[in-house]
Amino acid sequence: MKVTTEKILELTTSAQWKEAFPIMNQLRSDLVENTYLELLSEMKEDGYRLFALFAEDNIVALAGLSFRVNFYSKRHVFIYDLVTNASHRSLGYGEKLLNYIHAWAKENGAEYVALESGIQRIDAHRFYEERLNYDKWCFSFRKKI
Repeated sequence: MKVTTEKILELTTSAQWKEAFPIMNQLRSDLVENTYLELLSEMKEDGYRLFALFAEDNIVALAGLSFRVNFYSKRHVFIYDLVTNASHRSLGYGEKLLNYIHAWAKENGAEYVALESGIQRIDAHRFYEERLNYDKWCFSFRKKI
């Protein structure tokens, strides 16, 4: 039986960010590497953090998040990006990374971990799309202005 070496690290250098790009690009397929690096640099200034789960020294999953405070989720971690490399899906890596994020959030004083989805809110989705001309995007809504 093969033993896999796994570790989770926060990616903080340009070299690490470049290494993560092919996996992030599977989720954010509209990005090219230069735009990804520019946005990531700006997002980091606003508190964005990028964590990677490595298996055998290769990135297999990513989670991009920020610590936030607001009235409805109090002190919380908001996960913006969560992706497992296509060749490593259904092997438990996403769950392991999320469990790590949950523990990290709790250790850092978060009351919640939040992300967007809410696919059960069909009536709200219809309102956003049909009445307000929002585009469905990752089960999030936005309107170009």
